[in-house]
Amino acid sequence: MGNIHAVAKILLQVGILSIFYVIGTKIQQFFHLIIPGSIIGMLLLFMVLLTTKFKTKWVDEGAKLLIKHLPLLFIPVTVGIINYLSIFNGKGILLIPIAFISTLIVIVGSGGISQYLARKRVNDHE
Repeated sequence: MGNIHAVAKILLQVGILSIFYVIGTKIQQFFHLIIPGSIIGMLLLFMVLLTTKFKTKWVDEGAKLLIKHLPLLFIPVTVGIINYLSIFNGKGILLIPIAFISTLIVIVGSGGISQYLARKRVNDHE
């Protein structure tokens, strides 16, 4: 019975995260913004989490599941790039340093945020 409860909890949490995605997409479409709706939804989730009225435990297991399976979500995008190989002709070599630098920025930023949150969690439990 506990397993069914855990699955239902994760499905509910993924559903909550999906609601933020849908809201972000609707905002993007309504205002014709150039920022993707998924990013707007993520920013909305971040702002709601900052209020401390919305607890991270309400979405953490669902988020962990999605992050665990994140590489699978990149397969369609990678395959889709094959249709646009002509875009990369001539200046495609520039993508290598761009990808390297942007990846480095994401790693450093994610690491810094993770360290900050880990320290905050330790300080909150003391």
